[in-house]
Amino acid sequence: MTAKLGVSALVVLFLAGLWLVAAPFAVGYQPRGAAYADATVNDLWVGGALAGVSFVAIVIYAADALRELAGRGKHVADG
Repeated sequence: MTAKLGVSALVVLFLAGLWLVAAPFAVGYQPRGAAYADATVNDLWVGGALAGVSFVAIVIYAADALRELAGRGKHVADG
């Protein structure tokens, strides 16, 4: 149960990071063709960092879960 909650939180954080990257253009406070506003630069850095860190955490969790499953299968086969 705790693992599912943690993975769900990581997925929500990843999606929030993606939204921060897309928001200046989707909402329209960054005019097309204009120099990036300070808010746009902030959203890109914070959103990119949030999405990147949460993606890495999801990959690490998935690798650990696969390693655990492989270990269980090995013990069953040796059984």
